[in-house]
Amino acid sequence: MQEEMFSVRMRAAEGGSHEDGGFHISGGETLVAKRSLEAVVQELLQKALLHSRGDADFIQLVMERIAPHEILRVPPLPVITATAEHMHEGRLYAMRYLQTLCISEQAARKGIELLASQTNLRGAAIMSASSGERLDAGLQGVRATRMGWTEDGYKQWASRHTIASPRIKEALALATKVAHAPFVLAELCWSDDPEYVTGYISSLKEGYVRIPHLKEKGDFSGGRVFYVSDDVQLEELTSYLKKTPILIDKR
Repeated sequence: MQEEMFSVRMRAAEGGSHEDGGFHISGGETLVAKRSLEAVVQELLQKALLHSRGDADFIQLVMERIAPHEILRVPPLPVITATAEHMHEGRLYAMRYLQTLCISEQAARKGIELLASQTNLRGAAIMSASSGERLDAGLQGVRATRMGWTEDGYKQWASRHTIASPRIKEALALATKVAHAPFVLAELCWSDDPEYVTGYISSLKEGYVRIPHLKEKGDFSGGRVFYVSDDVQLEELTSYLKKTPILIDKR
């Protein structure tokens, strides 16, 4: 008998809910076995309450049972780390690397400029890989949800990677799900955490590329951009990102 799984999602804001204009503090997302539910909820609450972006006064936790037969299992993206000594070098690397993934120079620049200008981005921006136009309805962003690791899968992966950490675990799970999305060519991301300056570019084609120094310490900007092909069907893409449960397993 397959173990019961739950999708657990947390978001926290200061000054009210996100919908009421609250300032985004933190978010978290995972897919876990029922026996681990209590421990994971505690971890997410600690993340919400003890975050460098501010003091959350709105915390929302959603727990949802996922039928085992609905879950897709995929291996994690391969991980490499680029070299960048400072922010300008990191962003130049990102500009050039995105273009190797069929992202136009214009779209690459617009994606970087968008993340550099945002401190309260709700969800990921969906952007045309050719024009750089934002396509998410109402420019509200889209959250990718319902993804996590199998326990054995993460243990095996972590035993082979010195960069293993809770932050990388969560980011790689999300990036892996997004990379398998229909119409997505690449993802650009750096955290809105002012204490964390490393970001990444991920794709199914090349994997997860960590880029040091995509911003400077103390900067609250950040978020995600999903670059999509010209034939994108937004309803199909959004449905996958929000609803399809994915478990990352080392195979």
